[in-house]
Amino acid sequence: MQTLVTVVVTLATLMVATVDAKIYERCELAVKLEKAGLNGFRGYSVGDWLCMAHYESGFDTSFVDHNPDGSSEYGIFQLNSAWWCNNGLTRTQNLCHIECRDLLNRHILDDILCARQVVSSQNGMAAWDSWTRHCSGHDLSEWLKGCNMHVKPDAKKINNL
Repeated sequence: MQTLVTVVVTLATLMVATVDAKIYERCELAVKLEKAGLNGFRGYSVGDWLCMAHYESGFDTSFVDHNPDGSSEYGIFQLNSAWWCNNGLTRTQNLCHIECRDLLNRHILDDILCARQVVSSQNGMAAWDSWTRHCSGHDLSEWLKGCNMHVKPDAKKINNL
């Protein structure tokens, strides 16, 4: 019975979330991330954020991934329910003090604020395996190509001055 309730609640949450979901275009997301102050935050460029979000969710705000340990990851940055948000199902630290379903809509300011908290933790962007595998140590300038932005290409060097 509890499993059925869990399935119904999860499906209802996902149906509501997809009504207001969005798959961002790369340059559109780059502008949002820059305006939110992520270029240079903790030494990471907008390119780092775009690369990570691409490999985590394909820039899809409604993306949910379920893990073998029973936790799930939510939204454009795939924030984990065991640590960062509360999905009502997983034992959680809820370090961002947010409901996971709130990470599944087109309004990504709450996602950005939570992701900033993740990056401020001891692992930085290495908290995302996809960033470590696909982005760390790579030339990320291609992520901003054609976006008509004036961001500093290597934020890590700027923050270390």
